[in-house]
Amino acid sequence: MLTLMLWLILLVFCWPLALLVLMLYPLVWLLLLPFRIIGIAVDGVLELLRTIIMLPVRLLRAGS
Repeated sequence: MLTLMLWLILLVFCWPLALLVLMLYPLVWLLLLPFRIIGIAVDGVLELLRTIIMLPVRLLRAGS
């Protein structure tokens, strides 16, 4: 609701800027999409490495 009110205030006081932002937002989102995908992939690889490194510790804890 607050977001809608802020957009309406922006539209009333500065409608050209609001229209420009509304038109540019999808383009910026598309430009940033590869970086998000890379971030997800890197996060997955780091989580896999963490799991592999912590596996001996988990096995030792389970055995005792």
